[in-house]
Amino acid sequence: MSHMVIRIQSPEHGTKRLDVKSSDNVTAFLEKVQELFLLGDTGWELYKERNKKDFIRASRSKKLSDYQIKHGDMLYMEVSQSRRPTAVADTASYSNHSSETGLASLVPDVVEDEVDRLLREEDGKIYRNRNDQLCRHGPQGKCLHCVPLEPYDREFLSKCDPPIKFLSFHSYIRKLTGGVDKGKFVNLENLSCKIKPGCKEHPPWPGGICTKCQPSAVTLNRQEYRHVDNIMFENPAVADRFLNYWRFSGCQRIGILFGRYEMFKDVPLGIRARVAAIYEPPQKTSVNKIELLPDPKEVLVVAAAEKMGLRPVGWIFTDLVADDLSKGTVKNFRGNIDSHFLSAEECIMAADFQSRFTNPCKLSPDGHFGSKFVTVVVTGDNDNQIHFEGYQVSNQCMALVRDDCFVPTKDVPQLGYIKESSNEQYVPDVFYKDKDSYGNEVTHIARPLPVEYLLVTIPAAFASDFHYTFKSNIQLESFPVENREHVGQTQDFAALTSYLEKFLPEKFLEAMSDFHLLMFLATSDMLPLKEKMEILFEAVKNHDERRALEFKKTEEWATVEEMMSANGSSGSSSAMPGISRPGEDSSQSGSLWTCAHCTFLNQAIHNTCEMCSLPHS
Repeated sequence: MSHMVIRIQSPEHGTKRLDVKSSDNVTAFLEKVQELFLLGDTGWELYKERNKKDFIRASRSKKLSDYQIKHGDMLYMEVSQSRRPTAVADTASYSNHSSETGLASLVPDVVEDEVDRLLREEDGKIYRNRNDQLCRHGPQGKCLHCVPLEPYDREFLSKCDPPIKFLSFHSYIRKLTGGVDKGKFVNLENLSCKIKPGCKEHPPWPGGICTKCQPSAVTLNRQEYRHVDNIMFENPAVADRFLNYWRFSGCQRIGILFGRYEMFKDVPLGIRARVAAIYEPPQKTSVNKIELLPDPKEVLVVAAAEKMGLRPVGWIFTDLVADDLSKGTVKNFRGNIDSHFLSAEECIMAADFQSRFTNPCKLSPDGHFGSKFVTVVVTGDNDNQIHFEGYQVSNQCMALVRDDCFVPTKDVPQLGYIKESSNEQYVPDVFYKDKDSYGNEVTHIARPLPVEYLLVTIPAAFASDFHYTFKSNIQLESFPVENREHVGQTQDFAALTSYLEKFLPEKFLEAMSDFHLLMFLATSDMLPLKEKMEILFEAVKNHDERRALEFKKTEEWATVEEMMSANGSSGSSSAMPGISRPGEDSSQSGSLWTCAHCTFLNQAIHNTCEMCSLPHS
């Protein structure tokens, strides 16, 4: 049983040495070669001669000595051009930032989302069982009918039920780095439609332009991948509270989806957006129009949600018109051959949101590429039932909107328009390809532009096994939703008192486990709770009764309870004594009283302050 050193030469990996025994069987030897070169199960072959003669076939019965392989011999590896040698090497070059090849050496300091870091460590292979009809090998062998597939294998994806039309983003990355060059010449570069600044060879636009600073013409392609593969509302109450606004008023509504991104096993290397709550920013609404208003609380809301492990993952809007009130049906305006999926104006808004919430990516020189921010439309389906549809716009659309090149048309919602160059702005030519009546591919200038070229569809549904991040979604009682004053739902001190009176003292954590209540407490200037809210956020996030009790025992919450107690007593009395400022005469103090909290002068007939809603005490 003599030891040997065998040299193996590969055009991709150079020459490596392997210590073996002459008594090793050929299969064991090939497995050592596979491990040494980080190879996959298929896509490579080993020969004794450089000219592909004397193929070394796997066999557990034959030994190396049967092939007359001796100490110091050179063997030659041949790698298939259609397949990268290994998924392990894919992951290695794609995650090792010191690699000289591949995409990953570009921006090593970017902090990616946790779900991206987890997916990068995944093997990603699609494993298949042995096919009893087609496989002719033993239980330990592999052949073309049962060898693991790459996550971007189109034939497999098309046969799924339902078919997977778009690659997941990480499958797309594996595809880019799946060639022999390991993605060395591929670059995830964000499209720019603006003139490069700082060119000194001519006057600034419109005085001149050159090939160095001029943006290239854009040919729109339907995006083959998507950054999010599924949208899931973790329980029906999340969406139901949002839809109640339309049920009360008949007006449309916009909300921001708060949740988290997680791995989605139904799509190879997929990502799912799990929605736990919907925040409703300030807005003007009508039956057929919504106008978003500036939100002074936006930063506080995002920071508060982050303390509970949540973040903005998308936006949602309604497009509902009642059809038959007795049946609860709604009209179907979207998603059929005679209508549109998203209007150009909605695509522009989606692109604007996606540009605000970009996807951190180490593989792009900009440190970001695309976005995971999703769009959900609530509308009627073909059966006139309320239906949720998920979308994203392509990275090309994000660039066109970000650089102010894309505008909606006046009369046709499914058509947008690429602006023409003016003295104020240079706009590159934008084209899209279509087929004519004879089946020939024809290139069109994007004036106008069908927005279907910009859309990526995403399934949106409810969890089959309900999960409740916020326990209030289980209960009948809930705190009013923010920014609904014009439909009679007001978040104020009286609403807080009324809400908490419905819970027993031992149900304090359940009472606090309401997203809209927590946002009210975290952003309210009239309540002294901001310094202690982190304790409550932690208690709700972990459903921790002990931490909730710790918050309840703070001086700040005791102050709020005293104020609620005073508010309850003021509600039962017919009159409250007036409080006058120094220097006020008795006639003025008899008709007005000054709020001790915000100093607003109130009429004597009011028991609570008109400005801050706190009780007269």
